[in-house]
Amino acid sequence: VQLQASGGGLAQSGGSLRLSCLGLGFSLNDYRIGWFRQAPGKEREGVSCTSSSAVSPYYADSVKGRFSISRDSAKNTVSLQMDNLKPEDTAVYYCAAVRFRRYSDSYYSRNCFKVGYDDWGQGTLVTVSS
Repeated sequence: VQLQASGGGLAQSGGSLRLSCLGLGFSLNDYRIGWFRQAPGKEREGVSCTSSSAVSPYYADSVKGRFSISRDSAKNTVSLQMDNLKPEDTAVYYCAAVRFRRYSDSYYSRNCFKVGYDDWGQGTLVTVSS
């Protein structure tokens, strides 16, 4: 099981980037996916998470209305569309996966930034200039 995060880069304030999390050797459809980020000198924080189609995705307050998470089953990816980027969005972004059976929909929805994940991607750097 391996996750590959990509799509990071340099963007100007107000710009957009689209991150992708690719599952290598397994289907992401069997997993709940979270996106996290870690800025220099700061602790890792949750950004967004997606579960089954029956459950609405969850967003941190700091990105709500600007970021959107989505699945593409055909490409076996989970993407994070980031619009109206701000300098404070600068961080290394990681995707993480946990098997559906490990948590119920309700528990995961309430705790997706706190639960244990089975696998983590290597991270992709996002830099937003002012």
